[in-house]
Amino acid sequence: MTAGSDPSIHASAVLVGDRAVLIRGPSGSGKSRLAFDLILAGRAGLLPAVTLIGDDRVRLTDHGGRMMVRGVPELAGMIEIRGLGIRTIGFAAEAPVGLVVDLHAADAERLPPPEALKTLVSGLEIPRIP
Repeated sequence: MTAGSDPSIHASAVLVGDRAVLIRGPSGSGKSRLAFDLILAGRAGLLPAVTLIGDDRVRLTDHGGRMMVRGVPELAGMIEIRGLGIRTIGFAAEAPVGLVVDLHAADAERLPPPEALKTLVSGLEIPRIP
């Protein structure tokens, strides 16, 4: 499968340090807002450097048992900031997924069971925050 033919998913992703945080959720759930807040936290020194990978649509690829995420070319470097519109910022081309955050997850609990803290993405197990 070529890079352009990998299916895209409705999600945002940011690079935090050397791993990507994949943010999933329905439209209007706050994916872009969380991505932007993480970027601002990185700029404020509260987190390691945080860089946008993709907003709204990203592509996932299994690279030898390692899930990689990248933005779609037509949205490269663009992020929607509610109330301000679409802005262009620096972005990372690709990174390994280290964490999945599911906004408005149906199985979200105050103290989730251990099995809820992992998810399968294209057959690969990745840590998850429901």
